[in-house]
Amino acid sequence: MYSHSSALRLARISIVVSGLGILLAGCGVNNIPTYQEDAKAKWSQVLNQYQRRADLIPNLVETVKGYAAQERQVLEEVTNARARATQVQVQIPPDIVTNPEAFKRFQEAQAQLTGALGRLLAVSERYPDLKSNQSFLALQSQLEGTENRIAVARRDYIEAVRRYNTELRTFPGVLWASTIYRSDKPMETFTVAEDVTRPPQVKF
Repeated sequence: MYSHSSALRLARISIVVSGLGILLAGCGVNNIPTYQEDAKAKWSQVLNQYQRRADLIPNLVETVKGYAAQERQVLEEVTNARARATQVQVQIPPDIVTNPEAFKRFQEAQAQLTGALGRLLAVSERYPDLKSNQSFLALQSQLEGTENRIAVARRDYIEAVRRYNTELRTFPGVLWASTIYRSDKPMETFTVAEDVTRPPQVKF
């Protein structure tokens, strides 16, 4: 009789625990870490695409220099902007997506590089031989594709962060954020003006 009662008690406890598990899952207890991991993955894609662009720039600068060496100021601007952006990216702290100052430095460095690239491409319009050079055309094409990938990666990251940050501030996520996930902070997102971040126009 005792063993039968114990078995019933264990069965009831098991049912209650299972019910609580289902209830918690239904209440979105896993949403915060799920959305956070998604945003981190999207951030990795942003970094990958910016690195891809940085890798293209030395060959682009050298090609332009071969036809427009007199445009020294513009060439130096691009080279220096790339160096700054690369340095910032190498020194990224682990908490950059929740660190407003670090995130601001990152996006400002990338915005400066975008502007310098735009000026370099504008200069190329004045050199017909450069515009018809096959190496330059190939680099332009790769740069255009990379800028498009950057735009997509940024858009995806912004949306993932919006979803994560919203979950932290709205019910029932706010309950979990104030109890189970108290160490999780809102993530930073891109705020540079659209005219600064617009991809350089590539003309063929």
